[in-house]
Amino acid sequence: MSWDRPFAQPVPFPEGPPAQTLRDAADYIRKLPQAERDGQEWRLAVQMLIDAAEDRGPMLFARMGIVRALEAHAERTLHPERQGPSQDNLKCDRDASI
Repeated sequence: MSWDRPFAQPVPFPEGPPAQTLRDAADYIRKLPQAERDGQEWRLAVQMLIDAAEDRGPMLFARMGIVRALEAHAERTLHPERQGPSQDNLKCDRDASI
């Protein structure tokens, strides 16, 4: 297992230096608030990092997972109204036509 495997291209973060290695990316994720880290995108990114560190997955997927999680966070920050329907909006009206 090697957390020192380098990315082909560094992963830019909103703050601080870009991630050059899997370890850099893991350190960044560890510093996130727990609520954010528990999000689906970050959980997937963590799994892809672990897979890459254990030579079970490509580095490209690890990089893509982090970039996707960063983009999802940016989208939620810039457009909080687009977070999806609330549970109240998920109820169906019995008389609604399709």
